[in-house]
Amino acid sequence: MQFSNVQLLKTADGSFTLLQQDLMQTYHSVNGALQEAKHVFLETGLMYFRTISNFEEITILEVGFGTGLNFLVTADYCEKEKLKLNYVGIEAFPVKPDVINEIDFEPFISNKAIWQRYSTRYPDLIEGQPIELSELTRLQMEQKPVMEAHLEPIFDIIYYDAFAPLIQPEMWSKETIEHVCSFLKPGGLFVTYSITGNLKRILKALGFTIEKPKGAAGKREMLRAKKL
Repeated sequence: MQFSNVQLLKTADGSFTLLQQDLMQTYHSVNGALQEAKHVFLETGLMYFRTISNFEEITILEVGFGTGLNFLVTADYCEKEKLKLNYVGIEAFPVKPDVINEIDFEPFISNKAIWQRYSTRYPDLIEGQPIELSELTRLQMEQKPVMEAHLEPIFDIIYYDAFAPLIQPEMWSKETIEHVCSFLKPGGLFVTYSITGNLKRILKALGFTIEKPKGAAGKREMLRAKKL
């Protein structure tokens, strides 16, 4: 099934992703979109952060918002744990509303109200309106190239989910990574599925400590970095 320049694909865990046909790149891992979102971003990012920090409210920035799956699994978890979530996504080319409805993540989200409000209010989101999905969960989108985003250093965690370095090398350049990391609080985390020598060198030069946790299915390692 195709929507403009994207095609819907079923991944190994039964959840769906999109194939960006111009770049021939999927938005999530074909080894499991859901398991990648949970492992890389929720478990190795937010859930780990809870073990090293005490907080009742979390502020997350995602670079490469895409379909919103990383947000949905994070919001689902925060609703269960009664954590207040402020979530900002940066996405230069938002997915169209009809694609969001067709991809249908509802079976994979335990809090059905979160999915229903997200899918219903998604058109407002891409029009630039912050949306309240519950008393705990707030979402907004910066619809612009990442280098045009200018945000305050208020974020506890950055989910970095740009297309792969070979596909979008500009998203993994020193200039871009330094710009994005300026939005992160001291003590905050930067997590991503990709782990390259260049990325590790950039983050170390910016004063981050580097860890190499186990990667999601199909990848040996991922990257987690803490801002000192």
